Amino acid sequence: MSDPAQLTEEAHAIAEAVARRLDGSGRTVAVAESLTSGSIACQLGAATNAGAWFAGGVIAYATAVKVEVLGVDPGPVVTARCARQMARGVAALTHADFAVSVTGVGGPDPDEGRPPGTVFVAVAGADGEKVAEHHFDGEPADVVQAATTEALRMLLAAVTA
Repeated sequence: MSDPAQLTEEAHAIAEAVARRLDGSGRTVAVAESLTSGSIACQLGAATNAGAWFAGGVIAYATAVKVEVLGVDPGPVVTARCARQMARGVAALTHADFAVSVTGVGGPDPDEGRPPGTVFVAVAGADGEKVAEHHFDGEPADVVQAATTEALRMLLAAVTA
């Protein structure tokens, strides 16, 4: 696992790059977070002029919140399908142009038959949706930080396209 402090610095730098791309563009971004519990929103909210481009988000840790608030289909939630539906749901809820979502297993134990460190990140935008499956090593906090950084990377790629 990478150094957590280095990942935090990298996440901050990526969030600032997102801010530069969106500030003044009239486009907005929203987040739907399960595993990361708001850490993506914290990075975006701390970025320059976030009030102009960060619509907000939903921390949907509980499956019921994913289903009832974000419109995720009942069933397993550590899946690419769930990540896509979370991104779509928060985009619709906030009227954001872009949405990023994360769902996964932080550990230390497996969940839904998936090993700790299994993470699905999805980004939705005008050019469609992308979802990626990742397998991060380390303690739960390490997995959260790695997932946060990767989600921000994917978001930056979407807003840059």
